[in-house]
Amino acid sequence: MLSRIAESMFWIGRYVERAEDTARILDVQTQLLLEDNSLDEDATCRGLLSIMGVEDEPTSAVGVTLVLDQLAYSPSSPVSIASALAAARESARRARETLSVPMWEAINTTYRAIPSGQFHALRPPGIFQWVRERAALINGTADATMTRDEGWHFLMLGRCVERADMTSRLIATASLSHGAPWASTLRACGAYEAFLRTYRGMETDRGAAEFLLLDRLFPRSVVFSLNRAEQCLDNLESAGPRAGFQNEAQRLLGRMRAELEYRSLSDVLHDLPTEMERLQRACALATEAVTRRYFAGAEALTWQGVV
Repeated sequence: MLSRIAESMFWIGRYVERAEDTARILDVQTQLLLEDNSLDEDATCRGLLSIMGVEDEPTSAVGVTLVLDQLAYSPSSPVSIASALAAARESARRARETLSVPMWEAINTTYRAIPSGQFHALRPPGIFQWVRERAALINGTADATMTRDEGWHFLMLGRCVERADMTSRLIATASLSHGAPWASTLRACGAYEAFLRTYRGMETDRGAAEFLLLDRLFPRSVVFSLNRAEQCLDNLESAGPRAGFQNEAQRLLGRMRAELEYRSLSDVLHDLPTEMERLQRACALATEAVTRRYFAGAEALTWQGVV
């Protein structure tokens, strides 16, 4: 497969997932601020901007309006939903000849809401629901119309790496919030019902964190996403080595997954924000490794906020 096409498919997967998961994180945090009057809005919003990778810290008071502009509406903000959707459309345009017509239409129609003003006219929580529905349409169309060839594996690889990264950010925001709003975090991931069935209706913060981090069957857990990304990399290698891993990205993701799975949960939860930062760094390094190995002459696009 041409490296240009492979790179475009990888970043379509990442950008669509980024837009959806940013909407999920904003949905949780804006609802929390509305429901809990004891929260310091300025501190909560600054923490959210920091976790999501906004590097220039505002000097004036920070509120929900500024957060929504930076993380949702502004096309010039590299970490906004609007920016992610525009980048997904640009990647799709570069790979237009390999995409099915329905998939191109799903991505292009979603993007057209931004320059038309429709996207900016949406308000919370409706905007978050709209983004989730459009991402589900794009991903569902890909699932239904793409052959399971190299293009598919690059798309899924991008989606899974981004999902692991963004789920870690969602977990980090929950762990830093007073009262640890894990029920809202589970709902943001679409995991609440699955969590209750798995834990037989027993809601605990520890159980919620364990489910989102380590559950091997839930598709938005960190371990599930890392494992699926490893499978994609394995499928992209025609013949793997008999010992070790020549694929650096596979080694990085596999090591991170193993560390999460084989360490005690208490150790991981002891300093959860730091652990999630390590995971985000591993995803960034894996992306650089994928770029070097598969995308000839390309420079890795970066996810903002990686230390």
